[in-house]
Amino acid sequence: MIRQPLPEALWLMALHETKGIGWQSLYSLVRIVSRQQIPYDRLFGMTEREWIALGADSKSALAAGQLNIGLAHDRALQLEKLGIEPISFYDDAYPTLMKETAKPPWILYTVGRRELLHEFGIAIVGTRAPTSYGKIVCERIAGSLAEQGVCLVSGMARGIDGCCHREALKRGGATIAVLGAGPDIAYPPEHRQLHRDIAEQGLIVSEFPPGTRPSPGLFPLRNRIIAGLSRGVLIVEAAEKSGSLITADYALEACRDVFAVPGPVTSPKSAGTFELIKNGAKPCGSADHILEEYAHLFIPSAQRPAKKERHEKLTKEERKIYVILEQGDASIDELQRKTSWDFGLLHSVLLSLIIKSQVRSLSGAVYTWVGEPNG
Repeated sequence: MIRQPLPEALWLMALHETKGIGWQSLYSLVRIVSRQQIPYDRLFGMTEREWIALGADSKSALAAGQLNIGLAHDRALQLEKLGIEPISFYDDAYPTLMKETAKPPWILYTVGRRELLHEFGIAIVGTRAPTSYGKIVCERIAGSLAEQGVCLVSGMARGIDGCCHREALKRGGATIAVLGAGPDIAYPPEHRQLHRDIAEQGLIVSEFPPGTRPSPGLFPLRNRIIAGLSRGVLIVEAAEKSGSLITADYALEACRDVFAVPGPVTSPKSAGTFELIKNGAKPCGSADHILEEYAHLFIPSAQRPAKKERHEKLTKEERKIYVILEQGDASIDELQRKTSWDFGLLHSVLLSLIIKSQVRSLSGAVYTWVGEPNG
């Protein structure tokens, strides 16, 4: 069913999408709200003059004083129709690990299985042009982690990032793609199918509103979220000035573990990982080298192969229905809107799931998921 956004979530999203209002401006306004104990249902009715009287700078006061709750509700409905669910900093679904970082995003735009935000996650990043050695090592480590129940986090870039996501999907595992663009933008263009697959089987995350085009300044911001969602970050291959090292820096700032794959000292693609290991990163050649650090936090899933087999028994279309219904019961109209399928296809997929005892029809043409999560 459609979740009605809380007033604080609407307010945060409306400001977040206001041109010229950045993280720090929003932080200043949130501090005023907290300090003055202003009820959130009053925020849309406050004037520019009231904000200035409370200590807001003129630019922020103007933006906050012009917000319209009707337009905010319309925007939330528009996102819902697009299958995009914004999660505000105050939402229960907001990942706790992300809150522990220096500048957690005020809004996360998500598409897919948002429960993955609370799974045990490890980030895997690296060069956009890996060597055959780097690709093989990435596939081996990512595949093993995925099979043992680890959620793999990466940035859907070319090279190591794409390899990480594909290996997780191939092994029937979980993966989160954090984008340096809006959640609806597949970048690079050749990753359109990967973007669709992750949206249906994993989770797409971005702090940038839909329609935001990729630009160089957005990727470092994306990297801090990759680190923030993860217990640890593995750098597979990275040149001396690779962007992947920015992710490692963010991980260290957030007190997360950093792992690096040792490589040939003659390879420029291993210069960055060599420096990381020199400076204290843990050398990593297998999934066990990562998991042994978290024996007190994470128990590898001995049932993962069986879950993978069950997952593969669902068709691609059936998995899409699962992603929608695991967030709550939905009417036939909601399902049609979220899938964009014609009624014949939707009815056929629902009938198949009912026969498989995965979905049950409730009164009022509402459907609920009753099977095991992976079918």
